Amino acid sequence: MSKSKRKGTSFEVQVVDYLRWALGDDRIERRALSGANDRGDVSGVYLRGKRVVLECKNKQRMELSEWVDEAEDERKNDGAEFAFVVHKRRGCGEAKMGETYVTCTLETLAAVIVGGMELLGYDREDRPSGMYLLRERGIDEDG
Repeated sequence: MSKSKRKGTSFEVQVVDYLRWALGDDRIERRALSGANDRGDVSGVYLRGKRVVLECKNKQRMELSEWVDEAEDERKNDGAEFAFVVHKRRGCGEAKMGETYVTCTLETLAAVIVGGMELLGYDREDRPSGMYLLRERGIDEDG
């Protein structure tokens, strides 16, 4: 196993161990790789009874756009409601796992806050454009 692969696997195990402890749920576990139809790195995580996909990254260089897109693809593959990227924070090892970074889309954050995608008032496949939202609120394109 390559050094990079070992780092990634070790980080995934640390994420699982922390979540099992913090959430009190030993059903949380690492997922086996699934190739093109990957469904995330961690299974058994739920938010308000809805499945959550976690994509774990332990990389020197942050590539948030790529990672969030990957997590969203995996969310679709899994049929999950929410997707998050859990990424290593320099200087925060096992002793500080609770300070690890988590990234998601603004849409996901809004859905978490209101209780689910269905409560946002639109379907993910039929997202309103930003200009549509502005017009709906009576705001012209110049602000």
